[in-house]
Amino acid sequence: MNRLVGTKISIVTPKAQTTRSRITGVLTEGEAQLIFHDVPGIFETNKAFEKSLVNAAWQGATQSDIIMFMFDARKKPSDETEHAIEKIASMGKPLLLVLNKVDSVENKPTLLERVAWFKDRATWNDIFLISAKTGDGVDGLKRVLMTSAPASEWQYPEDMLTDLPMRLIAAELTREQCFLSLQEELPYTVNVETERYDTRDDGSVEIHQAVIVQNERQKIIVIGKGGQMLKTIGERARKEIAKVTGATCHLYLFVKVRADWKEKWQPTAYS
Repeated sequence: MNRLVGTKISIVTPKAQTTRSRITGVLTEGEAQLIFHDVPGIFETNKAFEKSLVNAAWQGATQSDIIMFMFDARKKPSDETEHAIEKIASMGKPLLLVLNKVDSVENKPTLLERVAWFKDRATWNDIFLISAKTGDGVDGLKRVLMTSAPASEWQYPEDMLTDLPMRLIAAELTREQCFLSLQEELPYTVNVETERYDTRDDGSVEIHQAVIVQNERQKIIVIGKGGQMLKTIGERARKEIAKVTGATCHLYLFVKVRADWKEKWQPTAYS
């Protein structure tokens, strides 16, 4: 979605299940306006927190005019993949298959095998081989979406790229750096909340955020020896926020223990 919209709206990490809420991106070109919903990934789980993520994904699919099923071309499809395809195919909506990260697949016959596997399991309106990282194939996908989307009035102003409030984008960008900086499964136990977001007289932004963890052990890890880990996360997040806002960012991070945050958290649809 970031590549299609032209700016960073949704966070990106190498870890699976990074996205937690439905994020809206808006692309306006010429007379056309496309509205994208980036939703959590679809996977099988018995955990309540993860189930809420999957439910948010399915809800986003039911509310869309076109479904783009994006799959990592480097990975072999599984029974879980097949079950997901069966469900989206039953919705009766136009389906686009988007195989991403093709630039990282050295064995090109593997791509043909991937395409053949997906063709055998659903009737796709179109199939795209793309690299969101390099942009290869994305323009073709965009052109098809422009011509396939149903006609309607614009829903957003021409210069609007997302309806996500900046305080929430800032929280997501800091959470992204937690994912990139912390070890193993720890990022999945972390949440970030923006407690204050103020614009100073000089145009810079002052942001106070709480990094939420579930216990004291996690708090110690997030802070790091001499506060170094939290400092690193803050420095990297500050740079990313400054890129998005176009303003100098003064970021203040605090770590708080909230054992039940996962039980009380609900995915939000920003749309």
